Amino acid sequence: MTTIHINGVQLGFESFGDPKNPLILCVGGTTMLSWPDALCEKLALAGRQVVRYDLRDSGESTTADPMNPAYNLRDLASDAIALARELDERPAHLAGIGVGGMVAQVAALDSPQSFCALTLFGTRPVAPGPVDEDLPDHDQEVMGKLFSAAMPDWTDRDAVAEHAAQGAVILGNDPDEARNLASRIWERTAESSPPAHMANQMGIVFSKLDCAPRWREQLKTLNLPTLVIHGGQDPFFPIGNAHALAREIPNAKLLVLEQASTAIPAVNIQEIAVAMLQLEGS
Repeated sequence: MTTIHINGVQLGFESFGDPKNPLILCVGGTTMLSWPDALCEKLALAGRQVVRYDLRDSGESTTADPMNPAYNLRDLASDAIALARELDERPAHLAGIGVGGMVAQVAALDSPQSFCALTLFGTRPVAPGPVDEDLPDHDQEVMGKLFSAAMPDWTDRDAVAEHAAQGAVILGNDPDEARNLASRIWERTAESSPPAHMANQMGIVFSKLDCAPRWREQLKTLNLPTLVIHGGQDPFFPIGNAHALAREIPNAKLLVLEQASTAIPAVNIQEIAVAMLQLEGS
């Protein structure tokens, strides 16, 4: 893992594979660890340089005040564009997960010449907050259970990891994988304050981010090979959001992981890698 200065901020990133190979740039949601090691390694073995990175206010990237971000969604998209250009002069395959998928959509729209393909996992075509009437919102029963749980002591790694495991059970993810992931995220959080740990674990900065203007209406102009991947059991961004993305982005391919929720399950790593690599050849 290393850091790079882009757009006046420091971004933490990790690279897999040979830098001479074509680039797959993975936007974290919000931390780079949202993208599993096994998937990055498999793509690298297939002849790609895979780079995953932390968004601002997460991981080893510049952390200021995650509760009051002084940047907007387009600044985050600009980071992705600048990082892709810095790492490889050739167009990159851009991948975004969760809220990172929102960053990826805006980056692809703002600078389509910088990218050769787009993969979107577990995301939706509108910003955090109220959704369009035709899109399914968060499952309110699940969200009620998730956010009624007592917050942990964010300075206690074990407490944070256990809180993540309990949340995973509610969401339908693997609690053991969630516990391990939360521990790793906690250890990589550069700023040790409770707000920073909370922001890294929950991506709460996006609830406070200026995401205007809308971009959904522009999706029909995208001319990139696009793969939309979504968990069939996702209660946070229900599957109807994936159908909307696949319908509104021209010629997008949809891969539904029927038993998955919000995280990338280990059992689907091979299937996802193959689909991403096939996308580049389409």
